[in-house]
Amino acid sequence: MRIGGSVMKPYSSPAQWLAHVRELQYGAVIFPVNSDADHSTRQDYLRCAQDNDLVIGEVGVWRNCMDRNSVEKEKHIAYAIRQLEMAEEVGARCCVNIAGAWSPLWDGYDPGHGTKAFYDEVVTTTQRIIDAVQPTHTCFSLEPMPWMCPESPQEYLQLMRDVGRDAFKVHLDFANMISSLPRYRDSSAFITECFDLLGPHIRSIHAKDLLIDDHILPLCIREVPPGQGSIDLALALRLAAQLEGDVPVFIEHLDSHEEYMAASAHMRALAQTI
Repeated sequence: MRIGGSVMKPYSSPAQWLAHVRELQYGAVIFPVNSDADHSTRQDYLRCAQDNDLVIGEVGVWRNCMDRNSVEKEKHIAYAIRQLEMAEEVGARCCVNIAGAWSPLWDGYDPGHGTKAFYDEVVTTTQRIIDAVQPTHTCFSLEPMPWMCPESPQEYLQLMRDVGRDAFKVHLDFANMISSLPRYRDSSAFITECFDLLGPHIRSIHAKDLLIDDHILPLCIREVPPGQGSIDLALALRLAAQLEGDVPVFIEHLDSHEEYMAASAHMRALAQTI
């Protein structure tokens, strides 16, 4: 298991990037440039990670490959393919995106997300991206979301079966699936269920803390910095440590370098207890 997260400070060279990573004391990293960077730059960052024993946990896509605008959709799919090609080049544990959205917001809610038509389009789009690259050193993954598939570990398993590609694996974000009071109230049982069902297929993990805001009705579950919510992150780390290989556990969605330093220290302290 390796703990990592985002790098908020600017950098223009592998040396600058590495200085920030060392300050944060990460053991896993998100690859620090995208596929628009030239081959030499990508290789420089790859060598920097390898020479300093940093696991490249993710290459992100974060584009709407389900865009209702067909021109924009094709642009996003092309970018996802390029990112997956780069993930293969650098040996990242996964290239990750969300399924995408039919809403005006690229990651927003739409009632159509619960339909068979949406699900089937996610399957065929995922197959198209993987088949364009046919990776053997990395995989393609979809981060679970509260309002688009996969919304549960059971649906993730079904999605893997329906995509039917060995290079389609699991990026686990259990917090994004804790979208109801029962899952929040019994979050430890739900997190354990995620690892029990998906464990052999997990390539990367986002570990976030959650807290109910009881000033907002009818229900508001929001992200908070690690250690400030109700999630048993020590349990999540214990389960992650039992997985095969150096599975990265990433901190995300904080606002500053200082917040990431504090969160990284908190997660490392929890890891030491297990």
